[in-house]
Amino acid sequence: MSGNAAPAHVAAVRLGAAHDGEAELLLTLRFPNGGSAPVALDHHAARHLVEACGAATPDALIGASWERVRDALAAASSRFLATPPASQTASEPRGESHA
Repeated sequence: MSGNAAPAHVAAVRLGAAHDGEAELLLTLRFPNGGSAPVALDHHAARHLVEACGAATPDALIGASWERVRDALAAASSRFLATPPASQTASEPRGESHA
């Protein structure tokens, strides 16, 4: 593979249904070596990707870099991260209480 190979990118987009019946965006990533991989995005990740790409339609995502897909997945999953209570100080590790 040459150093000038294009990065992995979105090659196809379609709508699908998740196991719970919620809509999800189903992407196919194409890699420089010709391989491909499916990626399912829930509505949170799909929204992040659409906004990051400035896409008006799902087809406008074709050609988007895999890095944008990765960033959308990371942004969507960050909603599950716990944040420390406001009363917890920065020097106080999570899980430890000094009451």
